[in-house]
Amino acid sequence: MANEKNNNGLGNQDAENEEEMTVTLTLDDGTELECVVLTIFEAGDREYIALLPLDGREAEDGEVYLYRYVEDVNGTPDLENIESDEEYEIVADAFDELLDAEEYDELVGEDELS
Repeated sequence: MANEKNNNGLGNQDAENEEEMTVTLTLDDGTELECVVLTIFEAGDREYIALLPLDGREAEDGEVYLYRYVEDVNGTPDLENIESDEEYEIVADAFDELLDAEEYDELVGEDELS
């Protein structure tokens, strides 16, 4: 995954609708890919971000991109590639657990409404 794309950091933040924050990734071939921010989460001692493409083959496939999420001293967000397979596995597992927990919360919430 990390060898597939490069990024330009966060952009296009919609102040009126925080739920629709987007990021424009610049891929290795120079094309740009608009993604919606799914979540920012912790894994180990770092923060990571999960991005879902809005258009193209990646969007149709439901492919999620994972990056390290960092902020500089001024609070400006940036994304960094995950360089090692070991780190990627830790992050992917943490994201999967987050998804499982959210699905469980939705199921419990629906059951409580019945």
